Parts: sequence; C-alpha cells; structure tokens
Amino acid sequence: MSAWLIRLVGVLLLALAASVAAFKALDRPLESLVHRWAPPPSQFSELRLGSERQLAHWRDEGPREDALPILLLHGTSDSLHTWDGWVAELAKTRRVLRVDLPGFGLTGPAADGDYRMAAYVRFVKAFLDDRGLQRVLIAGNSLGGETAWMTAATHPERVAGLVLLDPAGLPFEPDVLPLGFAASRFGPTAWLSRFLLPRPLVRHSVEQVFARPERVNNALVDRFFEMALREGNREALGRRVTALMSERGAPFYVEAWRSLRTPTLLIWGEQDRLIPPRYAQQYLDLRAPDAPAATLKILPGLGHVPQLEDPQASLAAARPFIDAIR
Repeated sequence: MSAWLIRLVGVLLLALAASVAAFKALDRPLESLVHRWAPPPSQFSELRLGSERQLAHWRDEGPREDALPILLLHGTSDSLHTWDGWVAELAKTRRVLRVDLPGFGLTGPAADGDYRMAAYVRFVKAFLDDRGLQRVLIAGNSLGGETAWMTAATHPERVAGLVLLDPAGLPFEPDVLPLGFAASRFGPTAWLSRFLLPRPLVRHSVEQVFARPERVNNALVDRFFEMALREGNREALGRRVTALMSERGAPFYVEAWRSLRTPTLLIWGEQDRLIPPRYAQQYLDLRAPDAPAATLKILPGLGHVPQLEDPQASLAAARPFIDAIR
C-alpha cells in the first residue's frame, strides 16, 4: 500500500472516530420519551393486525357527538404532532383523531416488519376498527396523504372525503431529497445512521421541506431528533425507504387512484421541492370521468409540509371543503 493511501485511510479513520465521538446517539426506549411527547390526551393501544399486535400512539380530541370524525395522518419521519396547529382550531367544533404511523413517532417499528403501502392501509383500518369509527374524513400529508387515498381506494365505505397535502403515491422525481432520506437509501450511511445522528443533519433535513428554513426552530428540531431516536425508528426508516423504492411506479397506484369516487381536495405547497407542484396535475388528469371532480389549491410561500409550516393558511384552504363533507 502506497504511503499516500495509508495517510488517506488514516485521515478517514480519524474522521470516523471524531464523528462517532461527536454524533453518537443510541436508541431511546419509549418510556423515556412519553413524559415530554405523550402527555394527555395521548393514549396508547395495541391494534390487532393478523397474528401481530401493533402498538399505536394516538390522540382523540373534540366533541364525541361529531357525526363525521376527522383522521389526520402525518408523513415520513414525522409524527402526529405535525397537526398541532390544525387540531387547536378544528377540535373546537369537530372530533379529530391522529395517530403515529408504524416506523415513526412513538408508535415505533411495525410489529411484522412490513412497510409496504398495503401494510399502512391495514394499520389505518385496524385503528378505525379499534376506535369504533365506521366512516371518517381523512387528511394526510406526503406518506400520510398516500396512505389516506389508498385507504379510500381499498375501503371506500370508510372514507367520506380526502384532504391530501402534497401527497405521495403517483410517480414523481424530487428536486431536492432531504439528507436524512438520502442517507437511508445508501447502505453504509444507512448502517451508520443506526448509531450516529448528527443534530445538524436533522435540522438541515427539516429545513429542506420548508419553503422558509428560518421557520424551523430549536423546539421543532428537538421533536424530530428525539422521535428519530425512539427505539427501532432508525432501522424502520431504512426498511420503509426500501419498501418505497420496491413499489415506486407500480401500476396499482394509478389503478387505485382511478378507482376513487371519494370527494377530494388537493393542497400543494408552491415551493415543495420534495414532491414539486408540477406533479399535482397528474392527480387531476388521472381522475376517472365519473368520479367527483378533485380540486387543487396551490399555497404560495409554503413547502412540503404546509400543515406544519403554516397551520393557519393550510387549514384555511381546507376548512370549506372539510365543513362541506357530511
């Protein structure tokens, strides 16, 4: 081995050692996170999913007499807290439920290790059954939006309406992929991410899905950082990314979307760089002719997570549609 190569290996090993020292972050047990992130009205249930029992972290707020409850579903690496701004207003007059999807938040990893879309649909149905909810309106962002409309396609009798904020599902190519997602797609960094979690990486990843990065504050970074450390979540993210790549572009997505007859509102951040708004039009173009027309609203100055970046503006765009669905 040449002298320069030996020096290079030495430098890389020193850099790795420094990184381990600076950014080592071990998994945290659920119990250590509950006090801060699951105060009342948070609750936990074990859902029946075939032969497995899946832990679920959820909240149920607002008047119980509401005839059509609203279910809110978050996106990848997020949690039910992303909807805090919406719930503060909606729960004054509507019953609002939200749940951490498997692999994320305090729900933690999927009990059966399955992160394909069909598994997320099964989880939502099991949650509705567990709560005794026969029919709901579902609002979802990104992965949560994809899960929402795939649930409506699979169980149309359970979903009265859909509010889809920058949803995934139909084909798209990101303009910018958050560093945390990118790391989960590459074997060596995915392995390292189970032991290391640089807080600056978490901040940068969150900033990349906002239109205005200055809106990302320390409290928000704390939440994403600590939820990522929930025992099992980092490995789950890697498995979810693998499942996503295996299903990407699958024909069943287009078939499922065209089968929908559920009233649908699409909301898109004008500056979404993960699922750019140019891909919104396909949701309108692929709508079946005999389905209720889908409506699209583009929100200026917002990115991939409108409900988090500007809860007031995004809810104002959705509220007339929500109130009209019965």
